Amino acid sequence: MIKLFIGYDTRESVAYNVLASSVQRLASQPVSITPLRLTQLDGLITRERHPLQSTDFAFSRFLIPYLCDFKGWAIFMDCDMLMLDDIAKLWQLRDDRYAVQVVKHDHQPREKTKFLNQSQTPYEKKNWSSVMLINTQRCQALSKDYVNSASGLQLHQFKWLKNDELIGDIDKRWNHLVGVSPVVPKSELSNIHFTIGGPYFDSYKDCDYADLWFKERDLMLHAENP
Repeated sequence: MIKLFIGYDTRESVAYNVLASSVQRLASQPVSITPLRLTQLDGLITRERHPLQSTDFAFSRFLIPYLCDFKGWAIFMDCDMLMLDDIAKLWQLRDDRYAVQVVKHDHQPREKTKFLNQSQTPYEKKNWSSVMLINTQRCQALSKDYVNSASGLQLHQFKWLKNDELIGDIDKRWNHLVGVSPVVPKSELSNIHFTIGGPYFDSYKDCDYADLWFKERDLMLHAENP
């Protein structure tokens, strides 16, 4: 069973549902999907919302090891993504040498704002935590108290690990940053990330790969019509 957690934000509900649909449609193995909804994490996320926090799940993703009782592996994905490949292929990349495995972007944003006029905050290791293969038993530092008290940079820059050697690398095809990374053919991509804004927002309805997202949305909405 592949254990997948997806960030959930009420302002991007359609994004979550289309992503989940794309994952299940293409998966060759059973996938258990858990949305990280704040309404279901009452008492677990107690920290106040930070002014620079652009999504509801900015910090809740780091509770995944705790939610798994620090046993086994899990995958985390932001909701503003679209799977184009079998998630089992990502799951097969698990390597017990590492605590987490990520796409190690060098993302230095040029824009000052992104979707819904949220601030675009630059920092080291930006977008590394947007897709994570998590070896939960090696993430013991992510206690509930730590996740609720650590700074955003401590969490997203993986300061809770002893060193960066515990961060493994996965191929960039699993977290392609739309509007940031160069446009490449669909055949070279496994997961696309609408990090600046997805086509479900009017301002980004014509962004790169929007046609793929709308096609997946239509597939999700399909019902037989005699």
